[in-house]
Amino acid sequence: MKYKKLLIILFSVLYITNLFSQDKYWVCFTDKKDSKFNPFTYFDVKAIERRIKNNISLYDSTDFPLNHNYISKIDEIAKEITSQTRWFNAVAVWAYSDQIEKIKQLSFVKQVIPIYYQSVLAEIKTKDNPKKYDETILSGQTERMEMSIFEKHNITGKGLRIAIFDGGFPTVDVNPAFEHIRKEKRIIKTYDFTKKKEFVYSYVSHGTNVLSCIAGIIDGKKIGMAVDAEFLLARTEIVREPFSEEENWLAAVEWADKNGADVINSSLGYTHQRYFYRDMDGKTCFVTRAANLAAAKGIFVVNAAGNEGSGKWKFIGAPADADSALSIGGINPATDYHTSFSSYGPTFDKRMKPNVCAYGHVVAAGKNGLHETQGTSFASPLVAGFVACAWQTNRSLNNMELFNEIQKSADLYPYYDYAHGFGVPQASFFFDKEKKELEPSFSFVEEENNLIIMINKDMIDSTGNNYLFYHIENEEGILDYYTLIDVYQERAAIISLSDLKGNKTIRAHYKKYTAEFELSKN
Repeated sequence: MKYKKLLIILFSVLYITNLFSQDKYWVCFTDKKDSKFNPFTYFDVKAIERRIKNNISLYDSTDFPLNHNYISKIDEIAKEITSQTRWFNAVAVWAYSDQIEKIKQLSFVKQVIPIYYQSVLAEIKTKDNPKKYDETILSGQTERMEMSIFEKHNITGKGLRIAIFDGGFPTVDVNPAFEHIRKEKRIIKTYDFTKKKEFVYSYVSHGTNVLSCIAGIIDGKKIGMAVDAEFLLARTEIVREPFSEEENWLAAVEWADKNGADVINSSLGYTHQRYFYRDMDGKTCFVTRAANLAAAKGIFVVNAAGNEGSGKWKFIGAPADADSALSIGGINPATDYHTSFSSYGPTFDKRMKPNVCAYGHVVAAGKNGLHETQGTSFASPLVAGFVACAWQTNRSLNNMELFNEIQKSADLYPYYDYAHGFGVPQASFFFDKEKKELEPSFSFVEEENNLIIMINKDMIDSTGNNYLFYHIENEEGILDYYTLIDVYQERAAIISLSDLKGNKTIRAHYKKYTAEFELSKN
C-alpha cells in the first residue's frame, strides 16, 4: 500500500508539472484582415528605393502589420507575447499547455509551432591578446580577395548599407578601429532585440570583431574592405538564452529591411541543438525562410557556414542552408585550403554549400586592440565587405545577379566542392570581364583501366602551394567524391575507371585551369 501511495503521488506531481509548465510557441494567423499600412511612413527611403529598383510592390502583404484584434485575443490567453513577425504573420508566446490548447481552437489561428531553438556564434574561442598578432594574416585576409585592386579603383563600399546581427558591440562607440565610421555618422541605427532598447555597445565582443572584419581601420591598417559603408547594428543573441535567438533574428531581419539594408551579415547558425540534418533543406527553419524572403526583397544575405566541421554534426546550419543566402566557409591561411572546423555541405536536398570561402583565421579589433581569432564568423564578414565593394562597382545589378557574379569571381570556379564552394572571391573579376585563354596545366590520360591526371611539368612550383582539386560528379549533378592533392610529381592522381560506374564527370582544377572528363562519352 505504501508503494502504491508513492506511485500515486509521483504521477500526480508529474501531471501537475506538465499542466503548469510553460513553453514557447509561434502562433501563426490565418490572415491580416483590417490591417492598415503606409509604406512611406514605415520604410526608410533606402528601403523604398530598393523596392522600386527591384520592381517589388510597396504594398506587399508580408510587410503589413498583424491584426491587432488577433494579438489582443492571444494576449488574453497566453502568459506572455514576446514578439511578432509581419513576414510570417505570427506572434511568439510563452504559454502553459492548457493555454496553448485554447489558442489552437481560435478560428483565426492557422498553426502553432513549438520553439526549441538555440543558436551558436560561429566563433572558435581564443585568448584576446592585443600585443600579439600575425601581420601576414592581417594583410592576407583582405589581399587574398585582392583588396588592392578595389583600392586602385577607389572602391570602399561607399553608398552600401550593411546590417550585422550579433551578440553585442562593446566599445564600438569609442574604439579607435571605428573612429572613421563614427566621425562620418555612418552607424545609422542600432537596436538590442534582447532588451528592447537601442543601446548595443556592451555584452559579448563577437559583434565588435565582426564589424572590424567588414570595415575596421587601426593605425592606418585596413582589417576589412568596406570601410566607407553605412551600418545597422542589431543585437540578437544572448549567451545563455536557449529560446529567443531565432525569434530575435526574425525581428532583426524585418528591422534591417525596414531601415534600408543592402547587405546582411549573420555570423551564427542553428544546428543540432534543435534540428536534424534533414531540416537543412532550405525551407524548414524559420530563419532560413526569412533569409530567402529578405533576398526576395532585394537584400544580399551573407551567412557563416558554421564551425561544426570537426564535430559530430559536420554540416552547415540554418540559415546558411538558404538557397538565396551566400554561405561562407573558412580556409586556413597557413595552408590556403579548408580549415578543419569549417562546416561542410551539401544541404540535405543536395544543393552546393558553402558557396564561397575566405580566411577563417583572422586578425580582428576587440575591446582591447587587435588580436587573432578564428571561426567562419569572421570569414563571413570579410566576404560581406567584399560583397559591398563588388556591388559598388555596378549598382545596376540586383542582389541575385550579384550573388552569381560573386560565385563566378571565386578562384576555383567552375570547379566546386562541399568544403570550399567555388573558392575565394577575387576583385579582379569585376574589372576584367574578358576571358583569357589559359594554358592547360594538366591533362587527362587513359592508361588501361585507370585515368591519370597528368600535371604539366613546367607548372609544378616547389616554392608554393601546388594543389590539385578534383571531384567526381554523378548524373544527378551531386558530388560522390572530392579531394585535394598537394602536387609533387607529374602523375598527380590515378583514378580507377572500374570504380566509377554510374558516375559521369570528373572535374579537376589546377593553377586556375579547370577541365573535365566525361565518362559517358569515353
